[in-house]
Amino acid sequence: MNARQAVMDTTNTADRLPRGIDLQPHGLLRSGHVQSMLSSISVRRIVQRPMRRRVAENAERVVLDVMNGVRLAGIFTPQRARPQARGLALLFHGWEGSTDSSYVVQIGARLLADGWDIFRLNFRDHGGTYALNPEIFNSCMLDEVVAASIEVERRWHHAGTPMVLAGFSLGGNFALRVALAAPDAGLKLDKAVAVCPVIDPRANLKSLERAPWVYHWYFMHQWRASLKRKQKLFPERMLFTRHELGLGLRELTRTLVERHTGFGTLENYLDGYSVAGKRMANMRVATTILTSSNDPIIPVSDFRELVLPPCVELDIADNGGHCGFLCDWHFRSFTDDYIAARFNALAP
Repeated sequence: MNARQAVMDTTNTADRLPRGIDLQPHGLLRSGHVQSMLSSISVRRIVQRPMRRRVAENAERVVLDVMNGVRLAGIFTPQRARPQARGLALLFHGWEGSTDSSYVVQIGARLLADGWDIFRLNFRDHGGTYALNPEIFNSCMLDEVVAASIEVERRWHHAGTPMVLAGFSLGGNFALRVALAAPDAGLKLDKAVAVCPVIDPRANLKSLERAPWVYHWYFMHQWRASLKRKQKLFPERMLFTRHELGLGLRELTRTLVERHTGFGTLENYLDGYSVAGKRMANMRVATTILTSSNDPIIPVSDFRELVLPPCVELDIADNGGHCGFLCDWHFRSFTDDYIAARFNALAP
């Protein structure tokens, strides 16, 4: 089944749920670049102050011992809206994001208000967790994320209620791979939603190289700062030389792969976390993929070439940029309603 057929097959069962076509912003918000840049702008944090207080209330910061000495950090927040939680929602941030990222905080606050317990996971070396593990993060570290998800389920999921997962950008890619692995790994996952997930890392790398300079500058600025912090904490490990830190995205990634992974080549590494083509054809967890045709970072063609089973809903919005999906200049997020509606349908 191709991607277009998968969308058609889910239409009848999801008529009552928000769809990407429902997002119709006006003026400059129709620009994918404006949407993408506003998604990370610092002023958004000011608007989010009530939401940040909500996700911080009774929050428990934890470090999970997941596998082979690997430790990952996260934050559990119990809901206070209902006598009993609807279920447990696990939230994944994007590359160089964290549990504190605006889009994670915003959907977290919405789900808490709707009666979901939430757990926000930091990937390795994200959210200031550089000291937890000596080995450096790479995008193929799926096993530890699956193990962390299983530990979260064991500690905070209540039997008889759904467990759900939402991820954004690279976190969306991880969400799709966790959902693929869940049945065989023993993770009882009822629903996954991936927003603007990385599909084909090769195409994504080319897209970043061809995008306006501000995107490349932003990602490289964030990544270099992270690598320098990691190096400072583990001075005995030569991560990168000063010259190498000055390289562009492709060559610095190649150096990472060749020195700090077992993949051998950049191409092998990029294939290692790809979910392109037929790789999701055997998905068994109900999954929704939301993206936009004007995303300047993830090529929309990657989504149209997917081969998907009936349990996967593919929704391509006209607008939204990369993880933006802002309805108005008050930073109201379409994805909050979109994700919450799909999760709430499992636990009315």
